[in-house]
Amino acid sequence: MEDLNERARSVLHAVIREYIATGGPVGSHQLARTQFDVSSATLRNVMADLEALGYLEKPHTSAGRVPTGRAYRFYVDTLMQLRQPLPRDRELIQRGIPAGAGLEESLQEASRVLHFLTRHACVVVAPRPSAGVFHRIEFVRLRDNRVLAILVGRDGQVLNKPLSLDVEMSEAELARASNYLSELLHEVPFEGLRERILTEQSQEQALLDQLQAKALKLGLAAADLNAPDRVHIEGTGSFLESPEFADVERMRSLFRALDEKSKLVALLDRVQLAGEMQIFIGNESEFSSAGDVTVVASPYGNEGRTLGTLGVIGPTRMNYSRVIPLVQFTAQTLRQVLDQG
Repeated sequence: MEDLNERARSVLHAVIREYIATGGPVGSHQLARTQFDVSSATLRNVMADLEALGYLEKPHTSAGRVPTGRAYRFYVDTLMQLRQPLPRDRELIQRGIPAGAGLEESLQEASRVLHFLTRHACVVVAPRPSAGVFHRIEFVRLRDNRVLAILVGRDGQVLNKPLSLDVEMSEAELARASNYLSELLHEVPFEGLRERILTEQSQEQALLDQLQAKALKLGLAAADLNAPDRVHIEGTGSFLESPEFADVERMRSLFRALDEKSKLVALLDRVQLAGEMQIFIGNESEFSSAGDVTVVASPYGNEGRTLGTLGVIGPTRMNYSRVIPLVQFTAQTLRQVLDQG
């Protein structure tokens, strides 16, 4: 990153702020009228230098310029001044994530309130099953021979797994299977469920009655948690309000990436491993070929453990000085709620 002189920094800062506010290309006359006591020709020369260095670019044939991903990175790392959330925003976040709620409800409410305040899509990645401890399991009958296995963790984490029955089981048998497995697996880490069930199955078959054998087979299928749906996204419609995504192909590319989720989860797992807030600007995110997308994400946890990640996904033209503190405060509030729970 080249060292920019004071004037170049000031002009770049002004262009970014103006573009964030208006969404339109910024011209030298525009800055000369409102922010600088120098001629538009002087500003035009500085902006040309910034363009040559890769901080600004001209969209199509417009006379104005817009920031590049490199400009936003320099702005976030060097120029930006963070603003603490307003008292009313802090209160809304604290009231929006109810104390005493389970993990799943807390995550959903955190994503809703963060989307409401930022008007960007909000994403929450639930903890990996290996990060939790099993508490109980319930079976709910669906259509035909399908049942839904609901695994509940000690911290309130809920994992849903649809299963197919290859043997007939009545409602009473499902209830007894639930009680049997809940007692057998109580306080076992999620990552150890399959091993515990396999150990039980390896006992003398004569010691297992018919229902226990059915229950263990059902529990083994439910405990296969290699690819759970861990990510919840709130407010993807907000992209429709951004002029940057008026292009249909760009919008399709972004929504395909959001729908696949695997790259997004991998990106947010990096935030969890880092243990601190991360900001991925433009092509840094790698999860979408749509380009003009920024991901601002922070880890959350309880009792000193990092469990997952929450954040926002929006256009690179986002109000970073407001969004970043809101994400930080929401993650902090979520940690406090989970500690209390």
